[in-house]
Amino acid sequence: MSDIINHIEEHPKETKRLIGLDYEQLQQLIQNASQLHHEKQALLESKKVRIIAGGGGRKPKLSMREQIILTLV
Repeated sequence: MSDIINHIEEHPKETKRLIGLDYEQLQQLIQNASQLHHEKQALLESKKVRIIAGGGGRKPKLSMREQIILTLV
């Protein structure tokens, strides 16, 4: 997955051909999605009653950016 991200970073003009969005649109999409994700996680955490301390569980294998690009590809 990082090969696609590296290629997009090195050749931003080819982003439209690879995923159907301009480079600026992709950056805006990633920024908005990350912000919405953090807001939703904060809302869920505020409603949650914890018995065990947070931070446990499986960590995601893909970053938010990689998940978005994978979805678009």
